[in-house]
Amino acid sequence: MNKIYGFSIALFFTGVIYSQEVINNSFGNGFYNVVASDSSYSMKLDARIQSLYTSEWDVNETEGVHNSSSQFLIRRARLKFGGFVMNPKLKYKIELGLTNKDQGQVQEDNNMAPKMILDAVIKWNFYQNFVLWAGQTKLPGNRERVISSANLQLVDRSLVNKRFNIDRDMGFQLRHHFKIGKKFIVQESFAMSQGEGRNVVQDNLGGYQWTTRLEVLPFGKFKSKGDYKGGALSRETEPKLALGATYDLNHNSVKDKSNMGTYLFIDEGQGYYQTTINTLFIDAMFKYQGFSVMAEYANRDANNPVVTNSDGSETGDVVSVGNGFNLMTGYLLDNDFEVTGRYTIISLDKAITGKDIENQYTLGFSKYFRGHKLKVQSDISYLDVLNNDTSGLMYRLQFELHF
Repeated sequence: MNKIYGFSIALFFTGVIYSQEVINNSFGNGFYNVVASDSSYSMKLDARIQSLYTSEWDVNETEGVHNSSSQFLIRRARLKFGGFVMNPKLKYKIELGLTNKDQGQVQEDNNMAPKMILDAVIKWNFYQNFVLWAGQTKLPGNRERVISSANLQLVDRSLVNKRFNIDRDMGFQLRHHFKIGKKFIVQESFAMSQGEGRNVVQDNLGGYQWTTRLEVLPFGKFKSKGDYKGGALSRETEPKLALGATYDLNHNSVKDKSNMGTYLFIDEGQGYYQTTINTLFIDAMFKYQGFSVMAEYANRDANNPVVTNSDGSETGDVVSVGNGFNLMTGYLLDNDFEVTGRYTIISLDKAITGKDIENQYTLGFSKYFRGHKLKVQSDISYLDVLNNDTSGLMYRLQFELHF
């Protein structure tokens, strides 16, 4: 199947290259744009890559810095297709992840395939400011997750996102916005999804996932959709603020992190454990001139977080319940060099998960050559785990190219 995908992509690019000698476009606005002669459809193709170097060390008082490891990785290599069909009110988006990191592993016991498809969604603006989405895409979860990995302020997202995010799923979303006065904007989102993450091809297990999000922008829109982009690249001339809250209920979830993580098996793999999981996110984004701040709080709980077999015995698995907080601030200099600091704390329920409090401190440096489309980013992080003699040090260097 992967060979077929690869051949199709190669064939498409060959057609693009030989179909026209000059592309009337510029770097950063898509690799290829086309509009049908009768305006019945349009298509824009984006291509992007991230090349990442990571080095990690253990740190403790007796041995100092030791146990080093390092890795070169193509973190992301993606293709995005988007446009409209019949009229601009009916839009579509397709995004494919080509790296092993994006696709994950085949899990035959769950009838799952590699996760090449990231997004495959249709968006229909059927009435005024109401837009109906159908397909697979990101749920309206925490702000840091909804921000594209191409537009991050640091090399990657925080531990809050890693522990609590609800990522992508398949289903329906209804989105709406309205304005109060001249500037105050309110945005509402509601989603019903399968509740087991992206690219699952088996029948629905447990119940469905329900997500609702409310956002307010009291000072009006950000430039260039900056409320969902890292850094203050647009250099807002007036203060801009976005406040958001998301509540997610995954009814009878069968995974340890809502629609993420691993399946919870019981009775030696003969069935699935089900429990309703609730996740809450509260976040904010502020930007003014070259200064930016983003903060997020996450909380997850479950009706019955300890997994038990049908006879009541514990399996040893639990739902990852607890809290997380993330605060990030940065300043963009006149030469498009940015300095960013981030503090993250993860406090899972130790009585249930057995996990101690994690504190991570990150200092990052970015150089933007063409905004987020062409940039080099590096950061260094120190992870301190409470009651653990060994902490962790991590350095990362990443190059992003996005047509």
